[in-house]
Amino acid sequence: NFENSPSLFKFTWKLSDLLRRVISILPSRVKVTVAALIALFIYFPLARLSFILERLGVNVKGMPLSYYRNRHYYFMRTDALDRFGTRLEKRFSRQDITSMMIKAGFTDIQFSDTRPFWVCLARKK
Repeated sequence: NFENSPSLFKFTWKLSDLLRRVISILPSRVKVTVAALIALFIYFPLARLSFILERLGVNVKGMPLSYYRNRHYYFMRTDALDRFGTRLEKRFSRQDITSMMIKAGFTDIQFSDTRPFWVCLARKK
């Protein structure tokens, strides 16, 4: 639920969520095309800008889409489709996920301290 994210990230997400609500109801082929265009014209340039700035010594951690700075376009295109082509989206905090996993019988729950933060490892009793 963006508990570790800067304000700019939260604002950008709100704008992109409006787009997601429209794109997600489009026919499948159109969604795929739109997601590919979003990846090409938004994800890719911002990711490469982050890559260049990082090489120049700038801390890019808070920049939108900086996570993709070392990723291929295919990865960006797939994530754009996942982000914009899905009608249902639910965000959870680390505590929410921990509670759900405990209720499901998991123990030794460990979360990633780096992006992607939603990655965790646990054991089932």
